[in-house]
Amino acid sequence: MHITCPKCTAINRIPAGKNLVAGKCGKCQALLFGKKPITLTMSNFQKHLTRSEVPLLVDFWAPWCGPCKSMAPEFEKAAAQLEPRIVLGKIDTEAQQSLAAPFAIRSIPTMVLFQHGKEKARTSGAMTAVQIIQWANTHTN
Repeated sequence: MHITCPKCTAINRIPAGKNLVAGKCGKCQALLFGKKPITLTMSNFQKHLTRSEVPLLVDFWAPWCGPCKSMAPEFEKAAAQLEPRIVLGKIDTEAQQSLAAPFAIRSIPTMVLFQHGKEKARTSGAMTAVQIIQWANTHTN
């Protein structure tokens, strides 16, 4: 299995049956799964999307958005529960407009689940951690 390091974006090969929770990057020694959402930018998004074999759940948000602010701690709680089965990431639609634009984000917060580099599911509106986990579990294999 290939996993993208959340810190240095190196691609790591993890043997089948290996404990993913304790996995460290071969390049920078950072934990591959930090149990919290990673910040996605133009410089690291494509590697996380296309090179990692773990599904990627992205929260498109903005700093001025009240529902986004209320969902942020819930998204973090969900990351602690869903990793290493699903990696959670956040894209600030204000700071990363050119990254968000191709996904036609019309309202925020919007969560998009990617699997094998392709969009698999999408939902808009703030959710609790329990709702995020249930939604993600419904749409992953």
